[in-house]
Amino acid sequence: MSELPSIDEALALVLAHAQPLGTEEVAIDEAAGRVLAADAAATVDLPPFASSAMDGFAVRAADTPGRLRVVGQSSAGRPFEGSLQSGEAIVISTGAVVPAGADAVVPVESTTAEDDRVVVGAAEPGLHVRCRGGDVRAGEPVALAGSRLGPSQVGALAASGLAAVICSRAPRVGVLATGSELRAPGEPLEPGQIYESNTYTLAAQLASAGAVAVRLATVADDEGATRAAIEQGLELDMLITAGGVSVGPHDLVRGALAALSAREVFWRVAVKPGKPVAFAVRRGTLVFGLPGNPVSSLVAFELFVRPALEALQGVHEPGPRWLPGVLSEAVNRNGVRDELLRAQSTVERDAVVLEPLVGQESHMIVRSVAADALVLVPRGDGALAAGAPVSYLRL
Repeated sequence: MSELPSIDEALALVLAHAQPLGTEEVAIDEAAGRVLAADAAATVDLPPFASSAMDGFAVRAADTPGRLRVVGQSSAGRPFEGSLQSGEAIVISTGAVVPAGADAVVPVESTTAEDDRVVVGAAEPGLHVRCRGGDVRAGEPVALAGSRLGPSQVGALAASGLAAVICSRAPRVGVLATGSELRAPGEPLEPGQIYESNTYTLAAQLASAGAVAVRLATVADDEGATRAAIEQGLELDMLITAGGVSVGPHDLVRGALAALSAREVFWRVAVKPGKPVAFAVRRGTLVFGLPGNPVSSLVAFELFVRPALEALQGVHEPGPRWLPGVLSEAVNRNGVRDELLRAQSTVERDAVVLEPLVGQESHMIVRSVAADALVLVPRGDGALAAGAPVSYLRL
């Protein structure tokens, strides 16, 4: 291992300590964003009956083309009672049950009505008929363990008759900002003070990762107060601190963690921004000491904290999901650290083109608003040319 761990080396250390949490039953209307802990199987065939894909007429294909007698109708929730006989047709609406005896649906726009008769053209068996179980059969999986539930998954589970699913427990994560200079947004600022933003960013990132943020009161640069706040956070599944992990006289977080018997796994990573990140564990609680500069905190979360949260929730293959792109312009490489550049992405000729933003300093959080990507520039000499292939994370 190099003097400082690389991104991959540090991430491997994090994931080695991130064990899945317990499980709980979650009502389907509260399951969005949660991770399944067990396969979820359909309780019914879907569709549960042969149904029509069109408004039109249910017919026997063998009777077409022809002039058929209309003997009734089948609408959604109100099936036709009886069986279709030769020479007959029924009016049918989209989603309605295709009656016994019928094997095709002719769209209404392809027919001509004549009193109690309808003229239809030729139809093949199965035309515009949705077969029973064509989407899923009862007992077959709808979503697999380890998958995070989005809108389409939640809808599919509900359509399959599932009122609740077994999910990994959502991690409860303490979020703590340290620094005597910090004030809450909206308060008047005195000389030397700044507004605290990291916990707001982190809480939003935690929500997007399926975790529950527990906001701890911001603490000044005081050893006792810092230790007390960290002790409170260590009772949760994870604790994230922002600030206080460097080497200055007011950087008290690492000392407080050591005093509370948290074992430091690593401190500092060969990455820019985010080098001073610290990772520790205590009795199953994961602790991330993130830098105070807001962009450094944001980047470190995406590289290390989000994958750890995925692992706690049992996501398959947790980790940053790097995507391929190309640079819009040349960028200089850092000789000793991999660098993450904030960038805007566009699609040109089937390639994602990434344009680094002006102002990459780690304190420039407002400049980050325009970014939708973090571009990985591997360490090395010289520069990467315009058009060079790179990997990026979507923000």
